[in-house]
Amino acid sequence: MMNHHYISKNNPLVLASISPRRKAILTQIGIPFEPVGSMADETVCTEMRVADLACQMATRKAESVQSTYKNRWILGADTLVALDKQVFGKPKDAHECHTMLLYLSGRTHRVITGFCVIDPGGKKVHLEAIMTKVKVKELSEFEIEGYIKTGEPFGKAGAYAIQGIGSFMIERINGSYTNVVGLPVCEVVRALIRCGALKGFPLIE
Repeated sequence: MMNHHYISKNNPLVLASISPRRKAILTQIGIPFEPVGSMADETVCTEMRVADLACQMATRKAESVQSTYKNRWILGADTLVALDKQVFGKPKDAHECHTMLLYLSGRTHRVITGFCVIDPGGKKVHLEAIMTKVKVKELSEFEIEGYIKTGEPFGKAGAYAIQGIGSFMIERINGSYTNVVGLPVCEVVRALIRCGALKGFPLIE
């Protein structure tokens, strides 16, 4: 692949998401990117395997911006929380926040992020789902209500942010930390290199 096809400041990655967490992660590791709001339907279908669902949603997001950003590398990602047969996306209101947090309290759940890479030719060249196990401490009603009042649970899969105030409830994790935040850095960078999007890493201009 020719050098001008590599991701660079002049040819930034298109991130099919305006998630502050994903933007912060890419900024932190120094990958040039352009965030674009996805118009993909984020309705959760609980009949599918969670990993398959996360990958499907990530693909939808990437493909939703494809016609506008031709000849560019595109990354779509979607994060879901699962426990037993329940799959949690983003809570719609305070009641759903409460229900999710109460269900996760004192238990170990899975956080699955699916991510999809589309190359400048419009071909889907990578699709993968990464899973991390997260143990939440026993939460009191006071803690749940107080956390909801901070406003942080809204817009977060599973109604918490491990990198924010919600870190107080996390006893331990098994797997990728950045995956829980919203983008598994190690796996994403590896995929971008293998696909030819990055010449190497870290990026040195």
